Amino acid sequence: MIIGLSGPVRGGALAALALACGLGAAACRGGAGTAEDPGTAVPPKPTLDVGPENVVTVESHEIRVGPVVSGELRPAREATVRAEVGGQVLRIGPEEGQPVGVGTMLAQIEALTLSDAVASAQSAVRSAEQALEVARREAQRAETLVTAGAIAERDVDLARSSVTAAQAQLDAARSRLVSSRAALGDATVRSPMNGIVSRRQVSSGDVVSPGSELYTIIDPSSMQMEARVPSGEIGALRIGAPVVFEVRGYPGQTFEGQIERISPVADPVTRQVPIFVDIPNAGARLVAGLFAEGRVTREVRQGLVVPENAVNIAGARPWVLRIANGATERVEVKLGLRDERTERVEILEGVGAGDRLLVGAAQGIGPGTPIRVRDGQPGE
Repeated sequence: MIIGLSGPVRGGALAALALACGLGAAACRGGAGTAEDPGTAVPPKPTLDVGPENVVTVESHEIRVGPVVSGELRPAREATVRAEVGGQVLRIGPEEGQPVGVGTMLAQIEALTLSDAVASAQSAVRSAEQALEVARREAQRAETLVTAGAIAERDVDLARSSVTAAQAQLDAARSRLVSSRAALGDATVRSPMNGIVSRRQVSSGDVVSPGSELYTIIDPSSMQMEARVPSGEIGALRIGAPVVFEVRGYPGQTFEGQIERISPVADPVTRQVPIFVDIPNAGARLVAGLFAEGRVTREVRQGLVVPENAVNIAGARPWVLRIANGATERVEVKLGLRDERTERVEILEGVGAGDRLLVGAAQGIGPGTPIRVRDGQPGE
């Protein structure tokens, strides 16, 4: 007799199965004789038909354990570009999402007064140069006259002092010219780094003042995740420890970084320790602002791994219900690493790769019960 179980085996189904088995046995006894009759045949146990969702195959996989972490991805390098001078924005450069290089023009601010200041400084420099030239000629003439005895020595000293004063005035005028030119250059705002424009806070026609935010530029080649680890797991933290994580938006894909910094102070409320994970971002696949979840790798091993619900730990020793020779078999096992995040456990002893185990409620089936997986393959 074959009894089919649709979906995971339930307790009620098992009770019905037991009742059916009892009725079947009674019927057999009634038709073939009593228990006292030595010729009475014992009916075989009915074969249970279970679905593939109730069966898992033991396979070799990598299993990792360590503190679970989560956090938001942020750019490791970010620059906020501000206005150095005030005025109306005449022209803007790249838009959000466009790449920029060092020196790329971002915005042009009106600079009429700055241009006038540069012209005035240039005129002052020319005047100071002429004054210095006159002072030098006067000093040379005074030295000639004092040699001939036509003037006193103090007149020469006065002429030399005039040269020194003229030189100082020229230096001051040149300094003002450099400053005015720098201010005029600040009216053209340029990118300080290679990267991508993440935000543009200004538009053509806006009036800005010194210190106003104009652009935000990030370097997408490297990301950073700020996460928090419970203080009880701080022993697993070290600079350079690998962190494997997943990012929403990339299902089934994993990324890896490493701990770059560990905060020396735990949060006074949660008692969690902030860590900063450096994440290479080859190809700029990761985007700032996405949520990431993973773990700091404390230990990693390759071994036989099964879901937690394939192992029963209610008794003195953990055990599994294996399908062998077409029937169920209870086997005690020895467990290794346990990954709480993915709900998987490593089996060190008791089963081998390729063994098929019953999971969940199907473990309520008694040992020695004939069984067949509904995919049409007989139990092995």
